[in-house]
Formats: sequence, C-alpha cells, structure tokens
Amino acid sequence: MTTKKSDKDARRAPRRTPAAHERRRDPERTKALILDAATEEFSAKGFAGARVSEIAARAGVNQQLITYYFDGKEGLYREIGRRWRTHEARAFPDGMDQAEMIKSYVRASLDPRFGGRLLAWEGLAGTGEDDEEGVAERNARLRQEVELIRRRQAAGELDDRFDPAALLLIQMSAANALAIYPQLARGLFGADGRSPELVEHYAGQLAELIGSLGTGGSRRSG
Repeated sequence: MTTKKSDKDARRAPRRTPAAHERRRDPERTKALILDAATEEFSAKGFAGARVSEIAARAGVNQQLITYYFDGKEGLYREIGRRWRTHEARAFPDGMDQAEMIKSYVRASLDPRFGGRLLAWEGLAGTGEDDEEGVAERNARLRQEVELIRRRQAAGELDDRFDPAALLLIQMSAANALAIYPQLARGLFGADGRSPELVEHYAGQLAELIGSLGTGGSRRSG
C-alpha cells in the first residue's frame, strides 16, 4: 500500500533549479528597483540619514550592485535627480495648459518615483549643491519657467503686478505641500494627504487659485 507524503516531507523536497534565462539579470530592471528604493529611503531620512544597506534591502538586491551601477550613495542621489529632470522635461512641455501643469506637479510631488520630500530635505540639509551638472540643469529649467510666466503676463493671462520668480516659488511650494506637510493635510482635511481624492481636490483648488491671478491686476481699465 502506498503512503501519502506528509506536508513536512513535501516542504523538504528540493527546489527547482532556475533555468538559464531565469538566472540572467535584467540590469535596467535592477537599476529601476534600486532607484525606487533609494527615493523612498532618501525621502524618509534625507541624504545624511539614508543608508546604502537599507536601500539594498528595500530593493532586494546585493549592496555591491549599488556601487557597481551608481558608484555609491552620492552617484545614486545624483541619478535620482537626473531621473526627475528627464521626466520633467518630457511631462511638462512649454506649451502645456497652466492649470493642468499645476495639477500634474501636485501629483508628481506624491509619486514615489520622484519623492517630493527630497526637495525639502535638500534645502534644509544643504545637500545636492555639489552636483554642478544637476544644479546647472535645475537653474536653467527655473529660468525657463520664469520666462514662461513673464510671457503669460505679457499676454494678459496672468496679473503682471507679480514678480514672475516669486510667483513660481509660491507655485512650487504650494504644489509640494501635501508631500511636505502630511500632518497638516490630515489636520485640515481629515484625510491622508496621499489619498487620490484629496490629491485631486487640492490640485484643482491650487490650479483655480493660480488661474484666478489672471483676472484683474494692473491691466484692468479704470
């Protein structure tokens, strides 16, 4: 009479050896996993507090791969910045509708791939300024956006009493508010600042507010 294997015996059965194609590493996927994990770690602890070992653990990879692919913690941090700038250039073209642009920035600030909190950490801790290439690209983008606001003012779309640079800084700060002040969002709205409903509500309100600056101003007659 045959006997049925017990569950314990089944658990002891040897695991299937992965096929050759299963053992091959996908470099791009691995790098993406590391970048996502690093964004979470840097967002939670800032550059100084983040640990490479924790990033590797989050990504489920060997810590040595971070050195291999990104040349360590500093290179990884710079790559996160490049990833955001690449996305920004593609997702926010010059001719984009202003209201939709503002809403998209609010959504992007809470996207775990980009980490809106990183900007706050960078400012408070004074990190990132040694990345000359990144700083130059960022400042060029800022000047470009200031010029776009100036053009909208000249066309009568925005009140020209406002300094374009000041208006841009206000807009950027407000767009990141849910990511930077989640505790205030909970107190004010009684909801998690990352909830899709609140994100869309807040994004719409901010777009309405900035859009209202196009009415009135020094271009009004009388």
